[in-house]
Amino acid sequence: MSDEINWNELSEIEKIKYDSNFLRGTLVESLADAITGSMAFADTQISKFHGMYQQTDRDLEKERKRQKLEPAYSFLIRVRIPGGVVSPKQWLRMDSLSEEYANHTLKLTTRQAFQLHGVIKTNLKKTIQGINSELMDTIAACGDVNRNVMCHPNPAESELHAEVLETARKLSEHLLPSTTAYHEIWLDQKLVADSKKDVEPLYGDRYLPRKFKIAVAIPPYNDTDLFSQDLGFIAIVENRKITGYNVAVGGGMGSTFGIPEAYPRLAEVIGFCLPEQVIDVAEKILLVQRDHGNRLNRKRSRMKYTIDDHGIDWFKSEVEKYLGYSFQEAKSYQFTRNGDRFGWKKGIDSKWSLTLFVEGGRVADKSDFKLKSALRNIAQVFDGQFILTGNQNLIIANVTADEKKEIGEILKKYGVLPGEISGLRQNSIACVALNTCGLAYAEAERYLPSLITKIETILAEYGLFNEEIVIRMTGCPNGCGRPYLAEIGFVGKSEGHYNLYLGGNFTGTRLNTLYKETLTEDEILAELKPIVADYAVNRNPEEKFGDFVIRKQYVKETLKGSDFKH
Repeated sequence: MSDEINWNELSEIEKIKYDSNFLRGTLVESLADAITGSMAFADTQISKFHGMYQQTDRDLEKERKRQKLEPAYSFLIRVRIPGGVVSPKQWLRMDSLSEEYANHTLKLTTRQAFQLHGVIKTNLKKTIQGINSELMDTIAACGDVNRNVMCHPNPAESELHAEVLETARKLSEHLLPSTTAYHEIWLDQKLVADSKKDVEPLYGDRYLPRKFKIAVAIPPYNDTDLFSQDLGFIAIVENRKITGYNVAVGGGMGSTFGIPEAYPRLAEVIGFCLPEQVIDVAEKILLVQRDHGNRLNRKRSRMKYTIDDHGIDWFKSEVEKYLGYSFQEAKSYQFTRNGDRFGWKKGIDSKWSLTLFVEGGRVADKSDFKLKSALRNIAQVFDGQFILTGNQNLIIANVTADEKKEIGEILKKYGVLPGEISGLRQNSIACVALNTCGLAYAEAERYLPSLITKIETILAEYGLFNEEIVIRMTGCPNGCGRPYLAEIGFVGKSEGHYNLYLGGNFTGTRLNTLYKETLTEDEILAELKPIVADYAVNRNPEEKFGDFVIRKQYVKETLKGSDFKH
C-alpha cells in the first residue's frame, strides 16, 4: 500500500483495484470455492474488468429465502466486439455457448456486444475459453477501463464503413489493459519465471475512476448515440473520403434518484483532428480523466463530471497540453436520426445488407417466431458478416444476390420474415432489468413490448402507427438503455411504476425532461393519449414528436445536464 494515498478519502473500489495485483485479486480462490455460487465481494468488482457481472435470479428470491437457501447466483458475461462485427462461425460459437452454459438466449447490447446470461460460477471458465476459441474475448467489456468501442454498423449505407470499423478496432486494442491476469486466470497461460511484473502504462495501478465509452459515427446517422459517450468521433466526409473527425467529450447517461448532482449529460464538440491523430487524441483524453477524475465518489466519477467541475475550456486546454498540439476548429456536419434503417439495402459493391429488428436485443426462439434457429441456419450457409447495432438490432451484411434469396427463404421458414412493425416499436430500446439486474426497481425488457402494443392502439387511432418515435425504457436511473435521449422515455421507480420523460429528439442531440412521476400503466396511457391526439392534429409538416412536445410546452427543453431533474 502506498503511504501517499489516503484510502479513507477514496471510494472503497479504489483500494480494491490497487490491491488486486493488476486485476488478479483472489479470483482463482473464489472460482475454486465450491461452498457458494458467488464470489468474494472484492472479486465481484475485479471480475467486471474480465467482462462479467455477478447477478441473482430475483424471481426466485422470496422462495429461496423461505427455504433458507442462498440467492440463485449466476453471471452475465459480456463479449468485447469493436464495431459489433462477427463472422458466421463466431455467431455459431456464441449460439452454442448460450445453449450449453447460459439461458439459451443471446442478448444484443446497446454497445454492439453480446451478453450471455445465467452462467453459473462452475461454467465461467469453460464459457470464456469457448469465446476465446473463436478469437473473441471479454477483457475490458466491463470495469473502470475503456469499454467496447462502437461505430456506424452498416456497410451498405456507407462505403466508409470499413474505415471507421478499423478505427474502432485500433482504438479498442490501443486502450486495452496490459495485465496478463485475464490470460492466466481464464486461459491457463502461465508467466515464464523471469517475466517482469505487470505494468499498466495507460491505466496505472488503480485504472480509471470509472468506466469510459467511445463511439465513432458517420453523419447523417447518429446510430451510436454519440453524444451519450465519454468520447465521440464524428467522421467528416469530403469527396467521399474521411478528412478527419470532430471530437466530442463528456457524455454519459448514468444518474441517481435523490442525488441531483448525478445527472445525464450530452457530449460537447471541442474541435477537429486528423485521422492519423485519433489514437493519440483518445489516449490523451483518457489520461486526463485518469489523472483528474473524481476517485472519492463513484456517483461523480465519470468524465462528464470532471468536465463540469473544471469547465469545458479547462478540459480542452488540458488535453491539448497532454497532446502537445491544438485541435483544429470543428467542421460542419448534420445528423438526421439515431435509429436503424430496416430491411434490405444494396451497397455500392453490389452486396446487400439486411437489418433485422430484434425486440429488446433478445435473440431467442418463440412458438411462432424462431429467430435464434433462423440465424443459426443462416450462419451455417452464409459467408458474410453479422453486425450488432447500437440499437439492439442485427445486420446480416455483405450478402450476394444468391445468398439474399436463400436468406429470405430461411427467414420465411422460421416465421421471421420481416413484417410490418410500427414506427414506435422500430425505435425502441430496453435494458435487461428484472429478473437478473440487481439495480433494477422495475421491469424493462420483459414489459416494454406489451406497453408498446397498447400505445400502438392509440397511435393507430390517430393515424400515427407508422410514425417513427424513439421510445426507451430502463428499470433504474443508471441509463443503460439511454432513456434520457428518447422522445418518450421510461425509468422504473418501483414495480409497475415509471417516471415518464418527454422531449428528447429524433437525432439523439437533446436530453428529455421529466413529465410525470411514478405512473402506473393506466396512468401512462391516459397521459400519452391527449398528447398523441394533439400531435396528430397540430404538428407542423415533418415535425417530430419530441420537437412537438417542446414547442407545445408539455415540457421545457433541458439545455444542459446539470439542469436535468428526476
